[in-house]
Amino acid sequence: MQRGEKTSPLPRPYKSTFMKSVSIHNTTRDQTLCNNCKVADNPLTRMKGLLGRDTLGEDEGLLIVPCSSIHMWGMKFALDVIFLTRENVVTDFVENIAPGKVYVSKSHHGKARVALEMAAGTVAKSGLQRGDQLEIASVATNVIPPF
Repeated sequence: MQRGEKTSPLPRPYKSTFMKSVSIHNTTRDQTLCNNCKVADNPLTRMKGLLGRDTLGEDEGLLIVPCSSIHMWGMKFALDVIFLTRENVVTDFVENIAPGKVYVSKSHHGKARVALEMAAGTVAKSGLQRGDQLEIASVATNVIPPF
């Protein structure tokens, strides 16, 4: 190790590919959108995204931070994508975006900072609208049971 080099308790590949989990609740409509939402908030996890997956479950999602536009190159299935402001207000969304497409968010309720990718049909099923307030909460992972 070189002088001044920082050490990490986790091996480098593990640390850079680990994704936190959050749940997402629409407080405006009092409904949970996603209980198992992974967070892509570093260059490696943002680049990987949902590539390589064949499907996305109804209760799954990917929260990409920061993100104001998405592309569907290399994807195998359509998605609903919800764009949020820094205050977690829905500013825009696109429904059933097909593989190979690109979408740049519009600023209906402020500038988009986060993209939430969910299964196609989620927006229609939930009744989500621009201006809705969402709440993002951490989910405990890797909990060790007591002895």
